[in-house]
Amino acid sequence: MSETAEQRAAPYTPRPGAPPSRPGFPRRVGALFLRQREATVFVVAVVLFLYFTFSNSAFLTKDNMVVFTQVLAPIAIIAVGEVMLLICGEIDLSVGFIYAFAPFLMHYLIDFYGVPGILAILLSLFMGVVVGWVNAFLTVTVGVPSFITTLGTGFVLDGILLTTSHGEPAQIPNAVVGIGHWFGTYAWSEIVWAVILVAIFHVVLTRTRWGLHTIAVGGNSLGAHEAGINVARIKYGNFMITGFMGALVGVQVAFQTSSIDPSNGGYQAMFYSVTAAVIGGTAMLGGVGTILGAFFGAAVLAVLTDGFSIQGISANPLNIIFGVAILIAMIANVSLARLRGEGRAR
Repeated sequence: MSETAEQRAAPYTPRPGAPPSRPGFPRRVGALFLRQREATVFVVAVVLFLYFTFSNSAFLTKDNMVVFTQVLAPIAIIAVGEVMLLICGEIDLSVGFIYAFAPFLMHYLIDFYGVPGILAILLSLFMGVVVGWVNAFLTVTVGVPSFITTLGTGFVLDGILLTTSHGEPAQIPNAVVGIGHWFGTYAWSEIVWAVILVAIFHVVLTRTRWGLHTIAVGGNSLGAHEAGINVARIKYGNFMITGFMGALVGVQVAFQTSSIDPSNGGYQAMFYSVTAAVIGGTAMLGGVGTILGAFFGAAVLAVLTDGFSIQGISANPLNIIFGVAILIAMIANVSLARLRGEGRAR
């Protein structure tokens, strides 16, 4: 039978029971990308990287890429610990002072007490774990808010450091110069450490019971406790992880710069790492976070720091540009989160 004019003009309607049409492959990939919490900060990092690559020929040179990774790695490594803490509803303000004190402890143990080099490095890293335990004890067991606890321990560490060092830098002990190649002397050693740790803790957070319990504790501490999760153990562990990360970075930077400087670390190192975590999608109130996002957040901060330095921008307006860039990244993150909530990024 031939079709009538009315039949040809009628819009197509699928037969009852016919499967709905699926969106095209590019659209599905785009929707999947937008659902990732790291999506926005990844795009920002790539755009900034491309901007500085095309605006200054010196940016993509090997020498500058070494500098870029040496800025990126310390922020990313400490951010790993801060993400774990922020997710479970806590924060560590002392980690920058652990960073500053750890290489001095290594120097004291070797040069003043004759401790073998490898043991001195291990004890310096363990010191970060001990400070993390103290922070956890005062926060979890005693009940002092972590903001106050870690502020106090940070001041104590800073005071001990300045008193014992008299505010003067020290040389790397000869006993550990060779070992230091693997920690920070080799050009790419720090970024290798950063990538390995980011990969490990991404798996820990997303694929293990520890990560699941960390998210549960931050999302609803009481509910997690009633579900049988040892809330105190999770928080103790994450405080100690953060302390270890701070000590590791301090030792790495000392080897990388061939000097143990009391001005290293401090609040700037901590704030950069927390900023990297937050712009990477980690919530300050706990329950939500991403290790990969923190790494991309650290990349954003490193690109801005290194890129503007190459551009010859003075230190005075740099913080203005830096702050505006962080706000733009955060606004983009919040906007994307709102789209997810409205179902537009599904």
